Order: sequence, then C-alpha cells, then structure tokens
Amino acid sequence: MNRDLRRRSMQYKWIGVCLMVLAGLAKAQLTIEITQTLDSARPIAVLPFTGQQVDENIGAIIRSNLSHSDYFKALQPPEGTDARVSQDEGWTTSADLLVRGSAEKLADGRLRFHYTLLERGSGDVLLDDALVAGTGRWRDVAHYISDRIYEKMTGERGFFTTHLLYVNEYTRNGRIRYRLGISDMDGKRHVTALDSAEPILAPSWSPDSRRISYVSFESGKPAVYIQELATRKRTLLTDFAGLNSAPSWSPDGERMALTLSRDGNPEIYVIDIATRELTRVTNHPAIDTEPRWTADGKALIFTSDRGGGPQIYRVTLATGETRRLTFNGRFNARADLSPNGRYLAMVNENGDGQYRIAIQDLTNGVVNRLTRSPLDASPSFAPNGRMLVYATSRKGSGVLAIMSLDGAFRLTLPPVEGQIREPVWSPYLR
Repeated sequence: MNRDLRRRSMQYKWIGVCLMVLAGLAKAQLTIEITQTLDSARPIAVLPFTGQQVDENIGAIIRSNLSHSDYFKALQPPEGTDARVSQDEGWTTSADLLVRGSAEKLADGRLRFHYTLLERGSGDVLLDDALVAGTGRWRDVAHYISDRIYEKMTGERGFFTTHLLYVNEYTRNGRIRYRLGISDMDGKRHVTALDSAEPILAPSWSPDSRRISYVSFESGKPAVYIQELATRKRTLLTDFAGLNSAPSWSPDGERMALTLSRDGNPEIYVIDIATRELTRVTNHPAIDTEPRWTADGKALIFTSDRGGGPQIYRVTLATGETRRLTFNGRFNARADLSPNGRYLAMVNENGDGQYRIAIQDLTNGVVNRLTRSPLDASPSFAPNGRMLVYATSRKGSGVLAIMSLDGAFRLTLPPVEGQIREPVWSPYLR
C-alpha cells in the first residue's frame, strides 16, 4: 500500500512538473524575431516579385522563410523598397546569392510565377523555374520556391511547406477553452482543428500528415482520439479506465503507441488502429510513458522513472529488451528522435532546477544543453532533422522557438493571444 501511494504521489508530481514546463506558448499569427544567427550563414537577397501583386509579396515570404534556416542569412531591403527594385540596388551587394521573380495573371485567372536563383560572384544561374497556381495559393507557392532554393544549396529537402501543430489555451467569455491549432511553419495561416471546453493534450501527426491524434478530457476523463484533417471526422481510439495518454503514430501509420494504466500502472502499449488489437510492451512497477517510434518501427523510446527519476529508455518490440539511453542529468523526458535516428532531443534538468532542451548524440553519448531559459519543453524535430521547434518563455511570455541542432541559430515566434504548448512539427506533406 505504501509503495502504491508513493507511486501515485510520484506520478502526480511528475505530471505537475511536466505541465509547469509546458505552460505558455501563444496563439497563432506569429511574428518572427531572430535572436541568434550563424556567422557561416550565406547572405542571400530576395527581391520583391514584380508583376501581378497579391496580398503579400512573394519575395517577402521567401525571404522570411529562408531566415528560418541555419544555412541562409536573408538580407532585409531598405524600408519602402517596392517591386520595381532592380538587382543593382545597393542593399543586395553583400549577398552571395540573389533571388528574383515575377507573377503574371493568365487568361484563366490563375497566376504564373517565374523565379531565378543567381550566384552573384560568377553570375551563374542556379535555378530558373516557373509554376502555375490559383490566386489563393500564393503562400503555398512561396513555400515551394523556398524549399527548392534550400534543397539546391544544401542538397537536403526543405521544410518550409510543413506545418506546426499545438495546443492553444485561451479565454472566451471569461472561461478557459482549449483548441488544437495548425499553422504554416512560419506561424501564419492559423486554423483550428478542434475547439473544446475541456483540456487537450499530447497532439501527434500521422506519417502522411493527413490525420492527427490527441488526448481529450471532453468525457470527463482522458481518452485518445484520431481526427482526419480534411473532413474533421473524429474517431475514439481508447477510453480505458485510468490514463489514456501520449499517443504516437508508427512509421507505417497502422499502429499507435500510447500510455495506459488499465492494469493499474502506467505502461506502454501498442494498439492496431484497424483491429484495435492491444499489445502490452512494458511491464514494470515504475511509470512508463511518452513513447516514440524509431524510424524502422522496430523499437520505441520512452520515459520511465524505473531508475529513480525520469530518464529515456529504448525497448525492442520483438524481444522486449530494454536499455537506458540517458544518464546526464536527474530529469530527462519529453524525448523526440531525429528522422535519421542519430539524435535524441529532450527536456533536461541536471540538478539546478532549470528545465532546458538538450540534444544527445546516440552514436557517442555526448549531450549538449542548447537553451538558456528555465522552462523549455516539448522539442520536436523538423522532418529533415536539421531544426527543432520547442516551447519556451521570453520576457515573461510563452513563445514558440526554432533552433538548429547545435543551438547556434535561434529564432522566436512571439505570442499574440492565449497560451500555446506542446508544439509538434509535421512530417513532409504528401
């Protein structure tokens, strides 16, 4: 009995710490503020697109996108620069690369966008392309062009057409409400996937980015739901007695790993989404939670206090073999694996009371604490594995932040309204 009470006390204390760490990120239209850049970043100038104009100049969106990456330093044009500027304008002279383009309205009402990427020193044309899109898709076009430029210069796929998913806590008529928000990765075009008077937790993307999962308390207890984004159709996946939490999609999208306490203790399970067949993965008196899949679908990482405090473990599904991954710090939780499986991002506390984002290289065990704020949470890798989004605070306000894996590049998305927590970066859109 004493052991059970101690376990319950530890469970609630742990949950309380996680909620404290997660508190505070803001709603969505979000303004970018770059707080740290790389000296090695390549200067690039993006001219305003000429021709047919839309609500926001395509060039400005591309410039903003590229400033989100650790590879480019996007130069800002002088205030008042308009679409008539030429590549000979003085503000472009320090750029290694130059982007220019135009938009032309076609007879059918669509827009034809043409763009070029030039290397200023040699004058070589690195990209010269055109595409046609509906007038309402100009922002999609800007993200696509940004991806093409990024891939051309780095050899890696860009991430500007991806999305962010997060929980937004806000107030309506004096009452707290919760919604699942989705935005472009730059914080624009916010949409609400779900609005509820009850708490929403632990959002997660399906591998094809067409569905999401989350925990909802709308029935008065935690339950796991799946929702199709296109139709908003919702399906109840689990509502067992006790905890139903931390859902995580398998790489093939056919299974879900999650935490259930249906047998009296929080354990990791895997459920077949189609058949609802349930497989118990862990069996330990400790708290096991926050599962995440390895890229091959053969193992899970998870958080457990079986060693005396929250640490990250790896379990092989075929054999049940379990090994501890983290040893640096007394608290390591909320982990995410990089797409290539090499890096582990997590919330780390090493005895100083500061909950910060850390990266562990799983090939050599080296751990780097990357952030400086006392309450950082929920790291999530971009699908190309080069960047992280996480929850933090700045000047007393909750914010979303994006940074490179070495912490040398960092930007924040200042809040406008409400509180945002648990940001999750989408896979590539399919």
